[in-house]
Amino acid sequence: MTDSTAGRLQALFEGHRLTPTQRRIAHCMVRRAGDVPFLSSVELAELAGVSQPSVTRFAVALGFDGYPALRRHLREVAPPEPDAGGDGGETLNEYQQAVLAEIENLRHLAGLLADPTPVERAGRLLAGSRPLPVLGLRAASSQARGFAYFAAKVHPDVRLLDEAGSMLTDRVDAAVRAGATALLCFALPRHPREVVEALEYARAAGLTVVTVAESAFAPVAAHSDLLIPAAVGTGLAFDTACAPMMLGRVLLEAMADELPDAQARLEEFDTKAAARGLFVE
Repeated sequence: MTDSTAGRLQALFEGHRLTPTQRRIAHCMVRRAGDVPFLSSVELAELAGVSQPSVTRFAVALGFDGYPALRRHLREVAPPEPDAGGDGGETLNEYQQAVLAEIENLRHLAGLLADPTPVERAGRLLAGSRPLPVLGLRAASSQARGFAYFAAKVHPDVRLLDEAGSMLTDRVDAAVRAGATALLCFALPRHPREVVEALEYARAAGLTVVTVAESAFAPVAAHSDLLIPAAVGTGLAFDTACAPMMLGRVLLEAMADELPDAQARLEEFDTKAAARGLFVE
């Protein structure tokens, strides 16, 4: 699947009010863009983990008479492409397939980054927010924590928000009172209700929300000012998030580029770390 193929598919879905089930189908189709033009509605339903009637309703929601009409359209906008990676049809086990799926997610992310405009805009927003709240709950908490750890080395005031509950809105309020103008959110499936509510609250409080989510159809999309997608792997019992982690590091780079004293802060840290014998290498 090339990134242009996935992009054409995603453009087909944009502008439609999709239900959570329909977003699931759309996300599956983007990830399997090279296959879906030749899948039956039953096969697509099985891949997406939904019912066959849901696939039919999805096609109608997009303005087609039914799934056959949608499939004909897909053959025009997303033609099949040759398999570039085989070595003679070797059978791969589930672990290998999961790793290769993550590699494909990273390739897709690389294609999206061919246009650096969204990341550069996000970098400016994050660099300009003092303090900078970073939100991530449940499955996304490790992504938020990793970003906040490194961001604190170049940004003067990073505030990690990784616990839900009544204190979350208090901490958003405190950040706004201190001068925050933007909030970075990592949102991964399954999406906690608290994340959606927190983003809604943050925007009402005047914060510009930058979100990393698994797709443009994620439930948090409606509550984000700038959403940059990075797909998660679903081949194992628990989702894998290599692409969201990589995107987080890219956003760190973009933010650091907007902070004039970022390099000086890093050098100061290295000097102090050496004096303290902080690292063993």
